[in-house]
Amino acid sequence: MAKALPIMFQGTHSDAGKSVIATAFCRMFAQDGWKTAPFKSQNMSLNSYVTPDGNEIGRAQGIQAEAAGVAARAEMNPILIKPSREHESQIVVLGKPYGNMQAFAYRNEFFHQGLAVIRQSLETLMNEYDRIVIEGAGSPAEVNLNDRELVNMRIARLANAPVVLIGDIERGGVFASLVGTLSLLEPEDRKRVIGVIINKFRGDVSLLKPGLDWFEQHTGVPVLGVVPYLPDLTIDAEDSLSLERFASSVGGEEAIDVAVIRYPKIANFTDIDPLLAEPDCRVRLVTHGDELGAPDVIVLPGSKNTIEDLIYMKKRGLASRIVSLVNEGKARVVGLCGGYQMLGAVIRDPYGVETPLPEVKGLGLLPIETTLERTKITIRTEGMLTWAGERFSVQGYEIHMGRSAPLPGYAPLIEADGRHEGAKHSDERVLGTYMHDLFHNDAFRTAFLNAIRREKGAPLHGAVSFHTRKEAMFDRLAAHVREHVDVGRIEQMMRQFQRL
Repeated sequence: MAKALPIMFQGTHSDAGKSVIATAFCRMFAQDGWKTAPFKSQNMSLNSYVTPDGNEIGRAQGIQAEAAGVAARAEMNPILIKPSREHESQIVVLGKPYGNMQAFAYRNEFFHQGLAVIRQSLETLMNEYDRIVIEGAGSPAEVNLNDRELVNMRIARLANAPVVLIGDIERGGVFASLVGTLSLLEPEDRKRVIGVIINKFRGDVSLLKPGLDWFEQHTGVPVLGVVPYLPDLTIDAEDSLSLERFASSVGGEEAIDVAVIRYPKIANFTDIDPLLAEPDCRVRLVTHGDELGAPDVIVLPGSKNTIEDLIYMKKRGLASRIVSLVNEGKARVVGLCGGYQMLGAVIRDPYGVETPLPEVKGLGLLPIETTLERTKITIRTEGMLTWAGERFSVQGYEIHMGRSAPLPGYAPLIEADGRHEGAKHSDERVLGTYMHDLFHNDAFRTAFLNAIRREKGAPLHGAVSFHTRKEAMFDRLAAHVREHVDVGRIEQMMRQFQRL
C-alpha cells in the first residue's frame, strides 16, 4: 500500500452509527485540506448510488464521497450485495452486476475473487488519496463468519489501518457490547483498536464518567469521545433499519400527509428525504391498506423485487385502496423506479429475473407495460419535466432491470437525452419515473407541494435548495463530532500506527 493514511470505523452491531461517523471524518479531513476517499469493501444494502461514470455503489459511500468533496467511484465500494429474494442476492462488483448468488455459494465460491477485487481497489485509492476513511459492517466479533469475512478486521489488516470501535448507547448495554466485542477479537486484531467512540448519547455526560473510567481501566482502551445524539440529522441512510425514524401518525389538518408504501424489498428510500426536510410534511410508512387513510400524497418507492412487492401490496389491501383513492380524486401518487413499474398495466418477467411468474397485472394507473430484462441500466439522467403547464429542469439517476413501453393514452413526464422518460396520468395526479432523486429537484418539489398546499388552503412555500441543506448538514455533523471526539489524538495515533 502507498501514501494514504487510513482509519477504520467498526461497530459493535449494525446501525451503531459507523456510516455517520465515517461521513463526519470524510468532511473533517476534507476541511483540513486532505484529499479523502471513503471505502467499504463489501456493502449489503438496497440503497445504492450511481457514480458519475455510471457505476453502482452503496449509497453511504456515495454520500461520504460528497462529504469529502470528491467524485464517487466504484473502488470506494467494490462489492455491493443487494438482497433480491429469499436467501438470494444480486452481487455487484466494481459497479456492475456480477450475478445472483445464495449466501452459501457466495461465501464458499466467491471469497478469493472478492478479496482480490477488494485488495486492488484499496491499493488504487491508497495511491491516489491522502486519507482513507474505511467503514466496517455489522460486528467484527461474528466468530462464526470471521474465517471468510471480507469487511472488518481482514480489511483493517489489508490496509494496515487502526480501528476505532463504535458503540450505540441508545440501545442500552453499551459497555457490555464494547467489552464483549473486544474480548472476542483475536489478540493481533485487538491491538489494532486504538479507542472507542460512544455514540447517540442523551443526557448529562458527567453521569457517564464513572463508566468511562471503569472501561478504560478494565480494557486499557481509551474512550476517544462521547457523541451526543444529533437531532434532525438528514444524512442519507444506508439500510432499512433507519426507516424506524419515520413517524407513524398524521399531524394537523394543514400538514401535507405523505404515505410511503413500505414493502419488504424497498430500495433507494432516500428518494423521500427531501420530503422529510419540509417542515409541513408528515411522512409515514404504510404496510397495510387499513393504515393508508386518505393521504395527500402516496409514494411508491423503488424495489429490488418489483413483482413480489406488488403481490405484497395486493395481499395487504394496499393496491385496491390506492386505486380507489386515485379514482375518487383524493390522493396524488408518485411511483419511483419499481414503484413506477407497479403503476402500469402489466409487468412481464420472461427470463425469471425476479420470480418464476411470467407476468403480473399492475395497478393500471399509468398507460405503460414493463418487461424485466437481464441487463441492468445504471445511468445519470437529466432532462425537462413537464407538469401542471410548467417545465422544470431535473436531474437524478436510474438503476433498473426493466424497460417500460407506452400504451395508448401515454404522456411522457420527462424529456431526457432525446428520449421520453416516465409517464403521467391524464389529470397529472399520478406520476411515474425511473429517475431517482426526483424530489431532490427543488423547483419541481416546491411546485408539486405548493399545489397540495393550495388545495388545502395552507401557506405556500418558496424553493429551498436541498443541496445547500445537505452541505450545511455535512458541516453541522463535522462540527458536532469535532466538539465531542478527540480528532487530533486520532490523527496522531493514525501516524504513529503506520510507523509501528
